Amino acid sequence: MYAVIKTGGKQHLVSPGDVLSIEKVEGVKGDSFVFNEVLMVASGEDIRLGTPVVEGAKVIGEIVAQKKGPKIMVFRMKRRKSYHKKTGHRQPLTCMKITEITI
Repeated sequence: MYAVIKTGGKQHLVSPGDVLSIEKVEGVKGDSFVFNEVLMVASGEDIRLGTPVVEGAKVIGEIVAQKKGPKIMVFRMKRRKSYHKKTGHRQPLTCMKITEITI
């Protein structure tokens, strides 16, 4: 069984037991989180597509860790103006383990 969920402006293909990093959601390690925006659910030959979401379907996950992503360097410059600026950014992420998919 697998499902396609939407969170943080992105879509993820998940199945029970998967561990994935998503945009930060509130909670601490060990908390449950329910994804209500399920776009597709498949169980063997039975595939249910949503318009836009599947009614009554939900995916339950457990928060494994709150962490930061890799550092991204941002460099801005204007040529011949002696202007340059270098900054960095680390996106906060939540590491989730998918525990259950219900239809």
